[in-house]
Amino acid sequence: MKIRFSTYDLICSVTELQKLIGMRVAQVYDIDHKTYLIKLQRTEEKAILLLESGNRIHTTAFEWPKNVAPSGFSMKMRKHLKNKRLESMRQLGMDRIVDLQFGSGEVAYHIILELYDRGNIILTDCDLTIINILRPHTEGELNYTVREKYPVGRAHEQSGAPSEEKLKDILSSAKVGEGLKKILNPHLEYGPAIIDHVLLKAGFSSNCKLGKGFSLSEDLPKLCAALDEAEQLMIQAAQQASKGYIIQKREKRPLQDGTEEDLFSNQEFHPMVFLQHCNQPCKEFDSFDMAVDEFFSNLEGQKIDMKTLQQLHWRCVANRCAVSCMCTTGCEWRFHLRQKVRLILWQDGTSYWVLEQEGLEREAMKKLANVRKDHDLRLVALERTQESDKQKAELITRNQQLVDNAVLAVRSALANQMAWSDIQNLVKEAQERGDPVASCIKGLKLEVNHVTLMLTDPYAEDDSSDEDTAIQGLKPTLIDIDLDLTAFANARKYYDQKRNAAKKQQKTLESQGKALKSAERKTKQTLKDVQTMSNINKARKVYWFEKFFWFISSENYLVIGGRDQIQNELIVKRYMKTGDIYVHADISGASSVVIRNPSGEPVPPKTLNEAGIMAISYSVAWEAKVVTSAWWVQSDQVSKTAPTGEYLTTGSFMVRGKKNYLPPCHLIMGFSFLFKLEDGSISRY
Repeated sequence: MKIRFSTYDLICSVTELQKLIGMRVAQVYDIDHKTYLIKLQRTEEKAILLLESGNRIHTTAFEWPKNVAPSGFSMKMRKHLKNKRLESMRQLGMDRIVDLQFGSGEVAYHIILELYDRGNIILTDCDLTIINILRPHTEGELNYTVREKYPVGRAHEQSGAPSEEKLKDILSSAKVGEGLKKILNPHLEYGPAIIDHVLLKAGFSSNCKLGKGFSLSEDLPKLCAALDEAEQLMIQAAQQASKGYIIQKREKRPLQDGTEEDLFSNQEFHPMVFLQHCNQPCKEFDSFDMAVDEFFSNLEGQKIDMKTLQQLHWRCVANRCAVSCMCTTGCEWRFHLRQKVRLILWQDGTSYWVLEQEGLEREAMKKLANVRKDHDLRLVALERTQESDKQKAELITRNQQLVDNAVLAVRSALANQMAWSDIQNLVKEAQERGDPVASCIKGLKLEVNHVTLMLTDPYAEDDSSDEDTAIQGLKPTLIDIDLDLTAFANARKYYDQKRNAAKKQQKTLESQGKALKSAERKTKQTLKDVQTMSNINKARKVYWFEKFFWFISSENYLVIGGRDQIQNELIVKRYMKTGDIYVHADISGASSVVIRNPSGEPVPPKTLNEAGIMAISYSVAWEAKVVTSAWWVQSDQVSKTAPTGEYLTTGSFMVRGKKNYLPPCHLIMGFSFLFKLEDGSISRY
């Protein structure tokens, strides 16, 4: 897929973008670290120029997602370019470099866009000294950094079509069997698309190779003629604007009803349909700039969709398999990007499996549930720890003598420097003899200086006949006893652990509210991000009359009114034409209303009455709730010429001749929604 400009594309684009010269910079935005939007405007005309480092330059009619906080590079461009007029736009030699000059003289600034290699955007002053640069780097002895001068002279100048001698040298140094297009492309500025086109037109095959389909002695004149035609294409592109074409690829997409439909995906964009693309479907545009804008806007929408899809999980609705890979043995998958649905068609043609998505919404809610569950489990664990430590401490207290004897026995063995294995055997022998102290020892952890005892509640055993006491007795428990501590000290250690667990439980309860609020806030932000529009919509064209008060009358006349005195002046001086009707409320402090009448025929009374209601409603009568009337006159009765000795303020006019009064009306207004269909949808309505 083609994603960057060739030299031929750049020539066509610069030629077409000459229409922007004379427009002023209103604002600069950044989409990402290498893509920037420059908003240009002049009287009744606006344009958005998109610059992407290394890839493209064109105007755009789409609403691109802008960064909320502008980058440092954007702020620098705003500082130096805002309100500056675009004075020139030119290509440097035959390189893919564009120089945009804003302002003139000593206050001029340049934006230099490089569309080759990794690309770059450079902001310079009038002397081409670099003020800011997107990608500082070094090329040999040249430094592309701030305060260095940009080397304009290094650009390759146009040298015309290569001579027969030069071509002969190029081809002679190439290997036999190497592709002709591959040999020529590094030595020519035309680009692979034009070279392929002129070679096909000259009769060479698409895979023509040196020595195989091309003879240096016989075909060299024919090759020279083909490259002369390529040169003419470059010259023609620099002289006049070109149309635009998007080359598409047709694929079959299976539907659930067993049929298939054509799915077209954009592959390349070109200023003309080359011979190598003549058999492929293409979409034609009135200009190359429009084609590029459409291509990259759709491509960016696909990137956003793919980014969203990378965060989605898929599951099989039919529950016939668990498919998580892109392709499964025995099936052919089709993926419709816009619908975010995968269709798998088995080779037998009988079953379609639709994999539906589990969105980020479910994942976000799952994370929130996991946070709540984690807090609940932590509280339960702390409760159990407290209960266990309390029980262990009480058992040690009730078996204090037994614990002290067990500790003393093990200490004595260790003091006699007995081996750990011998101590273990000694304990086993004592257990076989029925020794009560040895019988309670269930494990030796001498590496940590602990011994594990099985302790029971002696009081529960003594009063086992009493059912209440048996119920209240403590269960037998394995307890680790520290050999460095007495029974009382071990019990106190477990009581301390119980108190620490209680403090942790209290802190967990206190922090639970904050943690849940933080998790809920993150979840809401995630859900908001998921609901964010994941494609790029085409920006609606704003009509000239939308800056005024306006409506379409019942007879389909456009009626406009000024929002303030300046707009009243503007409407009458610039937009009121011969044949239009001027309407005004019979009260001072009202809006000037004009009925546009391009046909020149009499305006129907209903439209006059509706315009009169508008004039009264946009006057001081609305606030004062005063019922009054309006009047209308022809456009030639309104002038800015005041009587001798008088002065007309801004928004005031002199009306000469008879005023046609309209009947009094109620102060009633409404609003409506106006929908505009795309050109492709008009035929369906």
